[in-house]
Amino acid sequence: MTREGGGSVSMQALAALLQCGDLVFIRVAARPFREVAIATDSWSNHVGIVTAIAGREPLIGESKFPLSRTTALPRFVARSENGRVAVTRLNGRLTPEQQHRLLAAAKRRSRIFYDTGFNLHSHRQFCSRYVREVLAEATGVHIGKVETFRDLLASQPQAALGFWRLWYFGRIPWERETVTPASLLRSPGLQLVFDGVAL
Repeated sequence: MTREGGGSVSMQALAALLQCGDLVFIRVAARPFREVAIATDSWSNHVGIVTAIAGREPLIGESKFPLSRTTALPRFVARSENGRVAVTRLNGRLTPEQQHRLLAAAKRRSRIFYDTGFNLHSHRQFCSRYVREVLAEATGVHIGKVETFRDLLASQPQAALGFWRLWYFGRIPWERETVTPASLLRSPGLQLVFDGVAL
């Protein structure tokens, strides 16, 4: 089942579609997240990863403010503007061993403070880094594009540099490396499973 564009499904149908290791993308409406979407030329600005599907509701591992945690699918999607959600996955279902490693990797990153500086090498976490590292630890596959703020913002002339100067207290860390939800969403190693609205 593949849906692209404006399709809609019930939350139950979306839950039935998910597999462990799937990436779930949403759009958070808060201003900093909107600026992330603009700076990355993407509708999505937040991502989580499915860590379990066996209970009443699929669980999504995510790095969010203030601490990384696991969130039930309906609560995760409810934070998305207009209910839009996209799901991507690696080719093929994760093996039981990979699923075990994924859950362990997510648990090791639980309750870590959110990194508002989006630094790929800090001791904190942010959403796309969290998902990239959990999936890599479980499967050995690295997704997303690591890039500096200089390269990222230079490629998006519509990005509000004034906002980012304020965000970084007057000085944008141009050489800092990061990875974005948009780069994960566009990763060639992932297939699009769903893109639409969950009701």
